[in-house]
Amino acid sequence: MGSNSSAGGGPGGDKPHILYRDAGVDIDAGEALVDAIKPLTRATRRRGADAELGGFGALFDLRAAGFRDPLIVATTDGVGTKLKIAIETGLHDDVGVDLVAMCVNDLVVQGAEPLFFLDYYATGKLSVAQGRAVIAGIARGCSEAGCALIGGETAEMPGMYAEGDYDLAGFSVGAVERGAVVDGRGVAAGDVVLGLSSYGVHSNGFSLVRRIAAHSGLGWDAPAPFAPGRSLAAALMVPTRIYVRSALALCRAGAVRAMAHITGGGLVENVPRVIPGDATVEIDAASWTLPPVFAWLMRTGNVPAAEMSRVFNCGIGMVAIVPRAQAAEARRILEAEGEVVHEIGHVRQRAPGEDGCIVRGADRAWPGA
Repeated sequence: MGSNSSAGGGPGGDKPHILYRDAGVDIDAGEALVDAIKPLTRATRRRGADAELGGFGALFDLRAAGFRDPLIVATTDGVGTKLKIAIETGLHDDVGVDLVAMCVNDLVVQGAEPLFFLDYYATGKLSVAQGRAVIAGIARGCSEAGCALIGGETAEMPGMYAEGDYDLAGFSVGAVERGAVVDGRGVAAGDVVLGLSSYGVHSNGFSLVRRIAAHSGLGWDAPAPFAPGRSLAAALMVPTRIYVRSALALCRAGAVRAMAHITGGGLVENVPRVIPGDATVEIDAASWTLPPVFAWLMRTGNVPAAEMSRVFNCGIGMVAIVPRAQAAEARRILEAEGEVVHEIGHVRQRAPGEDGCIVRGADRAWPGA
């Protein structure tokens, strides 16, 4: 019988039935997506997380994960308007990695090991293929971060989102032994600031990125002026780097006093969050090369250097503050884990009325300034 013309059987007599599918929600598609992603979630299993996807809640065993006296650390984030490019171009494969990275990188700066992840995927009309592509990226990010994808929620909400549109939110929980929290309290004048290279824009500032791209007159499928052989969309959609393994290696070596994930707010807003109020981090913009994507954004949008440093990561996705005596060892550890590391500055006493992070020389060092 048809979904909107079947008769009889109900309190309305011969009146046609109105089904959930007629209202725009396809329960069968939701079940098909759950079945499609079960192999993806199984691939992210780790010690402490062994339950199957599909229950009302997910369990995690901290003792099985090897913790003795842990503190729990929790984070949540999204991907922001970078999703607009994914929706307009069909490039959905990597936004799930972005979602995981934005959460687990925030965990690890406190010394916490990411344990598990949950996602919220909301859309106007559920596409199993689109949903599977997105969640496959989430599973890939979880595997890279060493955490288990133990649950989530898929919401089909016609009328709330246009068909084809979707939004993502992520939730990650980690743990750190009570005596191993990285809280920045030991940061002192003379400490060295190491910058870990980013993959590109990551997942912040895309409202400005999209505005500049529109101003350039280039379509998403046009060749990227800053990335030969790639379209503009593909070059901008490079996912956020996940720093978990390298940052944890640094923490376990006892070679770090503070770390900052460089997201919205850039270097000048994020670094002060992890240092004492009497300290200032002074950064030399000439100590690393501004990646081509940022130089293009800067030139095309005529964006001032000061604005660049408070909106984008500008090529530095993570900052580690280490004692000067351990700087060489810290760098060796990070590079052994595959990081490209720059010594970008130092810590000094903060003067009255001074900011917690100052980027020097960007007007001279950065192309387009």
